[in-house]
Amino acid sequence: MPTVGPGDGAAPADLRAAQERGRLLDAELPRVRETAMAWRNALGALLAGLIGFSLVRGRSDVGQLAEPWALTVGVLLLLALIAGLTGALLLVRAAHGRPTVVPMSAVESRTVADHLEARSAAAALRRGIVLTLLCVGLLVTAVATTWYGPPHKGPAIRVDSPSGSVCGSVVRLDAGTVVLETKMGEVRVALDHASALSPVEACPP
Repeated sequence: MPTVGPGDGAAPADLRAAQERGRLLDAELPRVRETAMAWRNALGALLAGLIGFSLVRGRSDVGQLAEPWALTVGVLLLLALIAGLTGALLLVRAAHGRPTVVPMSAVESRTVADHLEARSAAAALRRGIVLTLLCVGLLVTAVATTWYGPPHKGPAIRVDSPSGSVCGSVVRLDAGTVVLETKMGEVRVALDHASALSPVEACPP
């Protein structure tokens, strides 16, 4: 019948390994918290630079874009808001923990509890970083869309006069003149010289 007896005594290397593992576990949660706060501050400064200080600019009004592109910008901004808010909450959770109370029946040793919290905080930190960077990417994409998206075109009219015809979308009306946006740029037409004004769906190519 097999018997169980005491094993060999721990070697000095085993003792040093156990002490080192204990030090790593003790420092694990504070290290994750410190890293999370550093990332939170860095990403917060990046977002503040993009939004608060307007490091990137586009058109001042998305209404200047063609309707489908304006809708796209709105969707991108909504997704950026959701991603940024979720990422910020995850970064705060990683840096400061979750506001919960553990019941007495679930209380574990301090080392085990800190290790589990460190794992949860590290996972929240990774997700928060990804979502915050996604927010930055969505914001930049929205601004780029306002730059390069096609402009909204107003009603097009054709103005006939003895000197020829001009067709374009109305930009503004001044006293006795109309400014049209044409393929050649803005053209000012004197209405007192016009022989006819005709609304058209599109100007000829």
